[in-house]
Amino acid sequence: MWRSLKGKDLISVADLSREEVWAIFETAKNLKARYYSGELIIPLLKGKVLAMIFQKPSTRTRVSFEVAMHQLGGYAMYLSWHELQLGRGETIADTARVLSRYVHGIMARVYKHSNLIELAKYADVPIINGLSDLEHPVQAISDMFTILEKKGKLEGLTLAFVGDGADNVLHSLLLASAKLGVNIRIGTPKGYDPNPEIMKIAEEEASRSGALIEVVREPEEAIKGADVVYTDVWVSMGQEAERERRIKDLRPYQVTPELMRLAKKDAIFMHCLPAKRGEEVVDEVIDGPWSVVWDQAENRLHVQKAILALLMS
Repeated sequence: MWRSLKGKDLISVADLSREEVWAIFETAKNLKARYYSGELIIPLLKGKVLAMIFQKPSTRTRVSFEVAMHQLGGYAMYLSWHELQLGRGETIADTARVLSRYVHGIMARVYKHSNLIELAKYADVPIINGLSDLEHPVQAISDMFTILEKKGKLEGLTLAFVGDGADNVLHSLLLASAKLGVNIRIGTPKGYDPNPEIMKIAEEEASRSGALIEVVREPEEAIKGADVVYTDVWVSMGQEAERERRIKDLRPYQVTPELMRLAKKDAIFMHCLPAKRGEEVVDEVIDGPWSVVWDQAENRLHVQKAILALLMS
């Protein structure tokens, strides 16, 4: 089970091989089972410290990583970007060099993806992307684990994402789906297509796994016959100035019971949270029989434990 990934960074889903993603799944399954059997502390990271740098606020990422480190016998240290000397102009390179002398891993949640790349360049410990403007890999890997739990397989399933096609969570879902053989259909308006570089990498992965990637304009076309329906907020952190335009453009992509009924009868609904109820999804869906969002949120903890154990043990 313990296929160590020590020395690797997790900045993008593309950083992991298909086999390494499956190693995370197997480890998460084992750790989750042990947790539910009553083994609340598994000291795989005893004495280890994770620095958690937050430039953006968080609920699930902060709590899941902090609890994960505790349950692995280690310690997580919350560091606000503006409370560090980063907020007063110290370089990312210097911060990375110093923190590497104190801690055994760094998780950072930032606005600019380039900041993570710079952290990784100068740090001597694993860097984990807790969210950037480009990707949210720990979310997507956890989501794939949840789909595997609910459906019993991944290869050959169809995931429909409706809403903002340039969404950071979608970018990571694209890479994960393509790597694992999950077909993905993206329903998004013109002007909201995924990042071209992400699409290029995903298409290369899909050519090896056999996954199909489609970008369509109608939400009905995206969702029809899907096994999984996924959406995210229309206005992410840092996009507040675009709120009015985004809501107008994306309103037709709201996930409703009528849309969900176009998917397979046993389809599940997913959302990375927080949800803006009444915008991208209505209460009847997120609280309805399709929804697995609370299991999805819980699995952030178990998958985070697996990632930390494999990168830092």
